[in-house]
Amino acid sequence: MKDASSEIPPTEEHPPVFPDRVWWKSPELRKLNFCVLSLLLLSSSSGFDGSLVNGLEDLDSWVSFMGHPTTTWLGSINAIYWIGGFVSTSLAAWICNIYGRKIGIYMGVTLLLAGTILGTAAPNGNAYLGSRVLVGCGFGWIGSSAPLLLNEIAWPPHRGVSSALFMVGYYVGAVISSWATFATRTYTTSWAWRLPTLLQFLCPLIAIPGVLFVPESPRWLISQGRVEEARQVLANLHANNDTTSPFITYEVLDIQGAITAEKEAASSTGYADMFKTPGNRRRLFITVTLGLFAQWSGNGVVSYYLAMVLDTVGITNTRDQLLISACLQVWNVIFATIGASSVERFGRRKLFGTSAVVMLASYIIITGLSRSFDKTGSAGIGTAVIPFLFVYFAGYDIVLTPMLTAYPCEIWPFGLRSRGLNILWLSSISATIFNTFANPIALGAIGWKYYIVFVVVLCFYAIIPYFFYPETRGYSLEHVARIFDGEDAVGPSGKEVLDCVVREGGEGEEEEEKAGSVAQVERV
Repeated sequence: MKDASSEIPPTEEHPPVFPDRVWWKSPELRKLNFCVLSLLLLSSSSGFDGSLVNGLEDLDSWVSFMGHPTTTWLGSINAIYWIGGFVSTSLAAWICNIYGRKIGIYMGVTLLLAGTILGTAAPNGNAYLGSRVLVGCGFGWIGSSAPLLLNEIAWPPHRGVSSALFMVGYYVGAVISSWATFATRTYTTSWAWRLPTLLQFLCPLIAIPGVLFVPESPRWLISQGRVEEARQVLANLHANNDTTSPFITYEVLDIQGAITAEKEAASSTGYADMFKTPGNRRRLFITVTLGLFAQWSGNGVVSYYLAMVLDTVGITNTRDQLLISACLQVWNVIFATIGASSVERFGRRKLFGTSAVVMLASYIIITGLSRSFDKTGSAGIGTAVIPFLFVYFAGYDIVLTPMLTAYPCEIWPFGLRSRGLNILWLSSISATIFNTFANPIALGAIGWKYYIVFVVVLCFYAIIPYFFYPETRGYSLEHVARIFDGEDAVGPSGKEVLDCVVREGGEGEEEEEKAGSVAQVERV
């Protein structure tokens, strides 16, 4: 007789005994990974935008069309995207809790399409600015719903990596955008910037068939009392439609237990609950600081104003600037993928520490080289900045790209998960809006001296995660709560219930054991 417990994932008291499955050999995991890939592509729109404006700044036709933007006007063009995201993300978090995760994705894709069409056909600068508001609102909806759905449908052994890969799609969009602007740099018509603008919807368009195929979150379904629907979704994605699988029974029990425990611990799941317990206050501190570090660690200067940075070190040729930007985005995809793939192998804390050391060291060198170029005007010194920009982004990519949405999604319990992700985006977008106005003014006024500010921020980045960010490797989405709230934070273990069922079943047939497991789920 096959031991049912061999198909059941572990608790902290039991070693991992997940089924040994190779995803490309398993039909349900092939189906699941198709859904995951589709969700990953949706994050491309934000990365496309960051790289797009950076590249358009080098195109004379776009600069002329937008009225030769500098300082405040240039900052407004960049910031208006994030203002749109800021406005929509809180509404999206509320809607996703009430009506499910998928509606937020549908809203986001619709707004992205509308914004892309308007931007491509824009007759003047104001219309183009309006298109950026729509695109920003679109990503606000997507960024507040897609990471939640991805976390809540992922195959448990792959959840950490799958979730971390979501923001890698950011750089996939950036790669397409940077090479598109490089390819159209010689166009003599407005299609030099209209074509790259049109391509902003390319990845979301490719993702649409998969998005339609993705089911609703089983955790949200269980929270609404729709347990049988949730069991069917989990069975379809994790057990080849076998709803009586002990593994599926365990998942349903575990999710039910965690959601029940949350409801018993608090009468509501509003933003005020984020301040009520020490565990939630720690989660809130982590979420806010992570959002700030993601934008105030110096990357915003290079992401949106690389042309201005390269100008300060003597690299002013349009072709050279666009080529460096395009190569940098390919580099980012590689290292963001490496970081996302390593979260379970090395753990979050080791990656945060490595990231901080690499970023701080390289930024200090960049600052020193920029100062030397400012004093000497040496082309060699200016060129030496480039490899350290790449080193800096390698450090950024391995953690602050993949963990930006993945870490908050896994540390917040279900009832506060959408609001936690909303707080992450509000803090990150606020920092970005400030940067987009401050960075061009500061770079224009004091040049390389502005980099010292980010050196200071990176010192805090090296300290705060070390003392306050816990390791979550090896924990299920439900059991992470034990790190913050203690051993009683989740409900009864599904494995303990199933072990009891198997013991009572003795040496009967496997089908009888599974039937007993299902009956136990219904009683719970």
